[in-house]
Amino acid sequence: MKLIVAIILLFAPINDLNKIAKANEHKRAAKQAYLEEDYQTAAYHYQFLKDSLDVQEEEVLLNLANSLYKTQDSTSARNLYSNLLEGTSSKTRSQAHQQLGAMNFNSKEYEEALNHFKSALRTDPTNEDARYNYELLKKLLKEEEEQKQDQENQDQENQDQENQEDQQDKENQENQDQQNQEQQEQDSEQQENQENQQENQEGEEQEQQEQEDENSEEQQEQQEQQQPEEGEEESEPKEPTTADKLEEMNISEEKAQMILEAMKNNEIQYLQQNKRKAQKKKKSGKPDW
Repeated sequence: MKLIVAIILLFAPINDLNKIAKANEHKRAAKQAYLEEDYQTAAYHYQFLKDSLDVQEEEVLLNLANSLYKTQDSTSARNLYSNLLEGTSSKTRSQAHQQLGAMNFNSKEYEEALNHFKSALRTDPTNEDARYNYELLKKLLKEEEEQKQDQENQDQENQDQENQEDQQDKENQENQDQQNQEQQEQDSEQQENQENQQENQEGEEQEQQEQEDENSEEQQEQQEQQQPEEGEEESEPKEPTTADKLEEMNISEEKAQMILEAMKNNEIQYLQQNKRKAQKKKKSGKPDW
């Protein structure tokens, strides 16, 4: 192998030898900087190899993309990874898929990330990093789907519970409104009855007062009629005497005395006749009882 390299170097042009030497120097510097996590310097050397020395090796381009990704130049890194997906090396293509998947994962583009990890495994089944990332993301997506489903179920239960509570509150409110309406109707009816009773009582009191006023007026009229006229003295009525009665009958006292004597004589004669009749015995054969 060393002989072949020596022969190549022997017959190679001086300029090509200088270019190869310079490329090797930048490769070593870039690799050393990358190992020291000096990604800015590593990106500089890899970019010089690509642009100035026109090195188009897939390994150099992959390392350039990795260095740019580490320096937060995601756009340039993504473009390089995408170009490497058409490369000839299966390992390089697998690494490009894996890095694109990582970028999608960081952007929370989980479905795209999972597809890139799967493609990385298909391209290179020995890519253990891609396998680990694929299995981990698949598990995370499954758990997220289950949590999403659980959340949807919980949201649905909560919604059903809220709907049930709203319905119950609506029914309670309707019942309360109905009770309030019935109570208002009862209060209104009771108030109306009280007003009617009060009106009836006031009417009765008014009628009673009018009756009392009327009786009082009648009594007052009677009293006024019974009162003697002015100038007359009040006196109790006297019982008429015998002379007043005879005068009323237009009979004089002498004539009245004669009538009285005649009545006494008739009465004596009547009594004597009844006495003689009582002394005569009955001649019948029947006992006298």
